[in-house]
Amino acid sequence: MMGDRPLPTIYPETEFYWNGAKEGKLLLNSCPSCDKAYFPPRPFCPVCGNRDVEIKQASGKGRLYSYIINHLPAPGYEPPFTVAVVMLDEGVKMVANLLDCPPDPEALILDMPLEVTFEQRGDVAIPQFKPAGGVA
Repeated sequence: MMGDRPLPTIYPETEFYWNGAKEGKLLLNSCPSCDKAYFPPRPFCPVCGNRDVEIKQASGKGRLYSYIINHLPAPGYEPPFTVAVVMLDEGVKMVANLLDCPPDPEALILDMPLEVTFEQRGDVAIPQFKPAGGVA
């Protein structure tokens, strides 16, 4: 059942990310020195260590980089389901569930276009991905 799905732990350095998700926005940290976005959120650049980081809204578009089809039970999820690595257009990789697409290698085409969607869990919106343009 979806109601049993775990909620994320929200830390001060990730609060902007979850607040953005509530508004239907995918927000990333970005380093003005390196001119690179990064994920997961943290208060410093993972490349140069700069602590003067910015928050930028991502396009929400990306491509299927890799995936697994999980056949084991997980809290709130009915197996099988797909866990995807998504390469965002901003050059950042994110791990998320892939929705609206069968958990079948025939349907999971590497490099297929994806777009963010938000799954509401109580007061929290969870960024997930689905095939772009409603293709399933």
